[in-house]
Amino acid sequence: MKWKADWGLRARMGLTMFLLFALYIVFVGALLVYTDGSILLVALVFGSFSLGQFFFSDKLTLWSMGAKEVSENEYPELHGTVGRLSQQADLPKPKVAVVDSKVPNAFATGRSQKNAAVCVTTGLLNALNRDELEGVLAHELAHVKNRDMMVMTIASFLSTIAFMVVRWGWLFGGGGNNDRGQPSVWVAILASFVVWIVSYILIRALSRYREFAADRGGASITGKPSALASALLTIDGRMDKVPKRDLRDEAEMNAFFIIPIKSGIIGKLFSTHPSTEARVERLRELERQMESA
Repeated sequence: MKWKADWGLRARMGLTMFLLFALYIVFVGALLVYTDGSILLVALVFGSFSLGQFFFSDKLTLWSMGAKEVSENEYPELHGTVGRLSQQADLPKPKVAVVDSKVPNAFATGRSQKNAAVCVTTGLLNALNRDELEGVLAHELAHVKNRDMMVMTIASFLSTIAFMVVRWGWLFGGGGNNDRGQPSVWVAILASFVVWIVSYILIRALSRYREFAADRGGASITGKPSALASALLTIDGRMDKVPKRDLRDEAEMNAFFIIPIKSGIIGKLFSTHPSTEARVERLRELERQMESA
């Protein structure tokens, strides 16, 4: 199966990124007009931290998840599968890592195709058959090929700064004796709050679109959309059986996982992933297209 672009999906992603870009232009303009430079200093400091996180994202993510990079001697079949799928996707072979966790899941990380890592949990290795595991790994490699980690980091860069301005900006608004400077700081805080809320929603929409794209890309790599669909249903069905302690430990990593941790109605509304049902339906439609071609 050839790697074909889904232009409707690309158009939706393009529109979302344009709206984010326009929002951030307004945000930066507001900071320049309504502040005396103190808020911009805060933004610069946190921006520097975000830049550092971007360059060391592969190591930081694996470390935060308790993932261990494994050798070919430790996991020969896993390495062999990742290597073969990487060749099919025309990608450098990423680092391979494993998390000792009952949560059946997988994620990719890294700022570029050359610095990527693919990680799976022991729960995933025990839950899936060979074809299903290939489908999941191909999905993660599609994220790498689409440079999704870089795209989402860039998209959320100013959103993170806006959040930090909201969180810490009150220190500048409430401190000191310069009454003339305080109102402008509160205007900047209000603008940052609006930017953070709107960008939060847009970034999650972008993330859901890119999950659909990775599903399609993974199916293109293996030529077996049904295998990925089966894996998604298997993983989703086992999530409710995972101990609640594990769910709390993993909750902050939703944007990286192939299936997000469920957290009620609000969690689904602002989820980084589309529903499993919607993803499976698209994969089945793709399977039908392949059979009729």
